[in-house]
Amino acid sequence: MRTALAVTVTAGIVCGVLSCWLVLVGWSLMGDAVSHAVLPGVVLAYVVGAPFALGALVFGLLAVLLIGAVRDTSRVKEDAAIGVVFTTLFALGLVLISVTPSQTDLNHILFGNLLGVSRADLVQVLVLGAVTLAVVVLKRRDLTLYAFDPTHAHAIGLSPRRLGALLLGLLALTVVVALQAVGVVLVVALLITPGATAYLLTDRFSRMLWISPLVAAVCGVVGIYVSYYLDTASGGTVVVALGIAFALAYLFSPRHGLIGSRVAAARRRRRVRV
Repeated sequence: MRTALAVTVTAGIVCGVLSCWLVLVGWSLMGDAVSHAVLPGVVLAYVVGAPFALGALVFGLLAVLLIGAVRDTSRVKEDAAIGVVFTTLFALGLVLISVTPSQTDLNHILFGNLLGVSRADLVQVLVLGAVTLAVVVLKRRDLTLYAFDPTHAHAIGLSPRRLGALLLGLLALTVVVALQAVGVVLVVALLITPGATAYLLTDRFSRMLWISPLVAAVCGVVGIYVSYYLDTASGGTVVVALGIAFALAYLFSPRHGLIGSRVAAARRRRRVRV
C-alpha cells in the first residue's frame, strides 16, 4: 500500500503539472495517442528482458515522430494522423500480447497493477518524475508563452517548433511515469482530467499549476483507499475519483460551474435590486 500510494502521488503530480499545458494547447487527443502507442514498446521490452520504461519511451517518441511526419508530408490533418498512428500501434501491441508467451499477466500493462508495483519500479518512477518536473520548472515560462501565443514566442526569438517538440518529449516521458500507476488505457485520464478540473476553478495559470497536481494527488490517495476497502481495481478507482472531482468543479465552480455561476449571477442581480 505504501508503494502504491507513493507511485500514485508521484504520477499524479507529474501528470497534473503537464496536464495544464496539454489542456491549454489543445493536445488532449495527443496525450491519448501517446499513452496508447507505447503498448508495443512495453511488450517488446518484456520479450528482450529490458526495462518497461525504456520500451515505452522509445515507442512514445516514435509515435510523436510518426504523427508529425504524416501531418507534415501529406494532406492528412493532425487529428486524422493521430488516429491512424495510435490505433495502429495500439493494435500492434495487442497482437504482440496475444502471441507472447508469458508467466505474468501482460494485461496489467493495459489496466495497471498498483498493488503489484515493486520497489525498483518505484525508484524508476521517482527518477523519471524528478527529471520531467525539473525540465518543466526550467522551461515553464517558454512553454507557457508557447501555449498562449506561439506567434509572440517566435517574434522574441523562441522556436515554437522546438518548444512543441519539447512538450511532446515530456509527454512521452510522463506517460512512462503514469504507466506504472494506472496502465495504458487510463493514463489519458491522469494527463487530462486534473488540468481540465483546474481550468474550471481558476483563471490564473500560476494557480492552475498548483491546483492540477493537488487534485491529481488527492484523488490518487482517495482512490487507493477506496479500492482497498471496496476491493475494486485500484487504477480504475483512482480515475473514477478524478472524474468525480471534475464533475464537482463542472457543477459548482464559482465562476465557471454550471450551477455555481448561476448562483453567483443570481446573487449579483439581487444586490443590484437592493
